[in-house]
Parts: sequence; C-alpha cells; structure tokens
Amino acid sequence: MDVVDFNALSAAPVSLEPFTHILLERFVKPEALPAVVADLPAMKARGSFPIGALKLGPNAKATISALESERFRAIVGEKFGLNLAGAPLMTTLRGNSGAQDGQIHTDSTAKRVTILLYLNPSNGDAWTRHEGCLRLLRDGENLENFAREVPPVDGTLLIFPNGPTTWHGHKQFVGQRYVIQMNYMTTGAKAKAEMRRHHLSAFIKRITCAA
Repeated sequence: MDVVDFNALSAAPVSLEPFTHILLERFVKPEALPAVVADLPAMKARGSFPIGALKLGPNAKATISALESERFRAIVGEKFGLNLAGAPLMTTLRGNSGAQDGQIHTDSTAKRVTILLYLNPSNGDAWTRHEGCLRLLRDGENLENFAREVPPVDGTLLIFPNGPTTWHGHKQFVGQRYVIQMNYMTTGAKAKAEMRRHHLSAFIKRITCAA
C-alpha cells in the first residue's frame, strides 16, 4: 500500500505567513491512515522517543521510510530552495502531550528543517476546543497572535525551515497526541551533540521498552 501522497506534496504551495512553511492535509492517504495509526505503539510516557527504540507495524514503518526517503528530501529541498544533500536526519515519535507542553518556542538552531506529521483522529473534542492545535505565531509572546492553526489530525503534514522568528506553540492539551517529528540537521558541533544524545536516548529507551 502506498501510504503517502508525494504528488500532493509536490503540488503544495509554500506559504509565507507568518513564516515560510508548507501545510498539507492528508499527506497520509485516507485509505491508508487507519492501518498506519493501528501500527503505532502504545505510548504511556511523555516525551519524544527515537524511532529506533520503538516497535512499529509495517504501515507505520512505511510512513517513516517515506519521510526519510531521498524523494521526500528532494521535494523539500526544491520547495524551500535548500541544499539538503547529506543533511543528517533525526526522527522521533511523540505519543502523549502533558501540561507543560506547547509553550511558545523556536526550534534548535541545530535543526535546519522541521517536519511534523500528525496521526490522530479528527473526532476529538479537544481539537474543536483548539487544545493541542499547533499555532504558527507572529511573535514569541502571544499565543493568540497566530496566522495559522494546525489541528493534529488525519495525516496532516507541516514543514518549515527553522529561523529566529519561527515561533510556534499550542494551547494546553493532556492526553494522547501522536506526531512523527523529523529534522534535517546541520553538521555543526551542536547538531552532532544533539544527534549523540538522540542515539544514547534510543539505546536507553530500547532497554526500557523491552523491560
């Protein structure tokens, strides 16, 4: 089964407000989405888990493979005018959101591009209350000063190059909220240190999950 829609991604417009980004609903094909979600591991703990520490079913693995593919990399590079050849990848899965999550922030400068793929059903009451819906912000102070809000549902894909004004955050949500997080990293010392922490975390969490 082809789980994602590369043609839709190739045709997706690049938006400039409040910062450069692509927002694409149903990047995971609707007919594939239930199988992808069913293949995600049950996650009780907060935090982002390295993919290598988790047991994924075949459809979830196919989704990760699509995100990590050279085809995806080429499309993203072309869309944003970036040379991403050889850029290291860091891929994690977050399954739960806590009370302290969603605070306004920009991503680490070690992350050149952020990719977020949301895998939650669209029938949650919390989303209609705008809880847990990522907001792309015009400043770093006011969560209500947003240009776009992204419900974390139905295979929606968000991509943006990082920068000093790529502010984002969401209203508090406590509960299950699946999101695949992938970054094209820089090759600097800060990125290398973050990648080392990532691999150490994968090792520790693999042991924990197996226990």
